[in-house]
Amino acid sequence: MADLQTERAFQKQKAVFLNSKRVLGKKSKSAKELRYWKNIGLGFKTPKEAISGNYVDKKCPFTSNVSIRGRILTGTVKSAKMKRTIVIRRNYLHYLTKYNRYEKRHRNIPAHCSPAFGVLKEGQKVTIGQCRPLSKTVRFNVIKVEEERRRKKQFANF
Repeated sequence: MADLQTERAFQKQKAVFLNSKRVLGKKSKSAKELRYWKNIGLGFKTPKEAISGNYVDKKCPFTSNVSIRGRILTGTVKSAKMKRTIVIRRNYLHYLTKYNRYEKRHRNIPAHCSPAFGVLKEGQKVTIGQCRPLSKTVRFNVIKVEEERRRKKQFANF
């Protein structure tokens, strides 16, 4: 427990009670074995690091009280410079009826990235899910990171 105490406040999961009294003749679980995690549903698997890891993140959808509801989006990581927050770029086409053509547009969406996914690099494809507001700008949480496939050079989406 001492290695995850890097912040000023004591880091613990809200759903785990650490001060249980020991009953004579019974072994109690150590603090490492006590871990709260959940399946977020919607067909997304809980990462192994969320189950067996020892990080504490109150904004993680797998180990805290943050539910995924609303939109599920995919995009590429544009920036991963903030602590536990990444910026995702979503490209899309907008139709102009006057010219009977499409124009390229994009949106940048900040999303919370749980320590269960490790360090993300720019260019990786991620799936994000909408949740309650986590900060002034963050309303999405990373649910899944796509594995990079090596393939021959091809044209990108745009």
